[in-house]
Amino acid sequence: MGYLRRQMITAALTANALRPARSVRAGIPSFAAGWLTSELAPHLLALTAADTAVHLARGRRSPLGVALAAASAVGLGSIVRESQRAQDRVESALVDGIGADYVEQLDALPSPADLATPWRSLVNPFAMRDKQIERVRNISFGPAGKRNVLDLYLPSEIGAEPAPVLLQVHGGAWTIGNKDQQGIPLMQHMARRGWICVAINYRLSPRDAFPAHIIDVKRAIAWIRENIAEYGGDPRYLAITGGSAGGHLAALAAVTANDPAFQPGFEDIDTTIQVAVPHYGFYDIAASTGLASSRTVRDSFLAKRVFQTSWSQDPQAFEEADPILRVTPDAPDFFVIHGSNDTLVPVEQGRQFVRRLREVSRRSVVYAELPGTQHAFDVFPSIRGAHVVRAVDRYLTWHWNSWRTGRRTVPQAETSAR
Repeated sequence: MGYLRRQMITAALTANALRPARSVRAGIPSFAAGWLTSELAPHLLALTAADTAVHLARGRRSPLGVALAAASAVGLGSIVRESQRAQDRVESALVDGIGADYVEQLDALPSPADLATPWRSLVNPFAMRDKQIERVRNISFGPAGKRNVLDLYLPSEIGAEPAPVLLQVHGGAWTIGNKDQQGIPLMQHMARRGWICVAINYRLSPRDAFPAHIIDVKRAIAWIRENIAEYGGDPRYLAITGGSAGGHLAALAAVTANDPAFQPGFEDIDTTIQVAVPHYGFYDIAASTGLASSRTVRDSFLAKRVFQTSWSQDPQAFEEADPILRVTPDAPDFFVIHGSNDTLVPVEQGRQFVRRLREVSRRSVVYAELPGTQHAFDVFPSIRGAHVVRAVDRYLTWHWNSWRTGRRTVPQAETSAR
């Protein structure tokens, strides 16, 4: 492939990352191209510069290729700057949601190094092994074989007091994915901070129709309640997170505590969640918001492959799985994160879910909307992902310290008044 063609491809990728196609049909390919371009923008910028330097050094001249390279460099530089601004966005969201004094509940005030971009660790973003963390693999928590196993990410040292627990639910459109593919940067970071992290598999469609997925998430919660103390965890305190379909399942688990319909055979186990941090979740399962994109996904994908029944035949099945419709005053604290450039789950779903939480819930609601951000931005370490991971760390540390010291978390009425 020649230099000009390479620069044409790079320019197209950069343009798509900056202004992705948002139609339902174009959303998937737009995501596939834009996600990697956005999160690997520094690497692509360096490759573009190196490719152009080599091209010119060889005495060759492709004016159009060089012009495209220059345009790509400007666009990629803009993406890098927007990624760095994620630090300010997430910090502003925390201050707006729980108050500037939240830092008083942290173990230590964030240092400049804590807030800076960790460039060194981003050189090879796919090298995610961490020798400081012990990983216990494939513990069975249910009857569904490989789809009902979990991994534990344990800190190198367990303190004298029981550790807080974070449950990670992978995404994959309820049909693909496993516990080894998502949430790793966050789990490793939190394990280094002394948390015990749990990553689970759950049954997938079309082999198993919904609500098998949420039943398995609840079953994993039950396992944690009954067994995590053996590993040094506190069974009374559980945070939950996940992205995309995992964000939906995390949010749904949080707002349906102890719902017997989702706990067949283990109805007596407490499945209450203390705090939830869903990333770019699909919250509008029943298309209750009126969004045309949600209705299209409901009828063309969810009905056929996940629920295996239509909206007209069984609307209750969709409504019971809809986090927006299941919010109650007893919903736990939430930190919702969504990207404005998300072409798989439009950002309006995140906004609608947060709006409903703030209308109904008695607890605090933090919302970080990240400009220029695609779906799945946190799968591997990146500039934006690193800033979000550390913001989630600050938020969860605030919540854990507030909870264990008996300080109430901030009711939404108070944060709205700020």
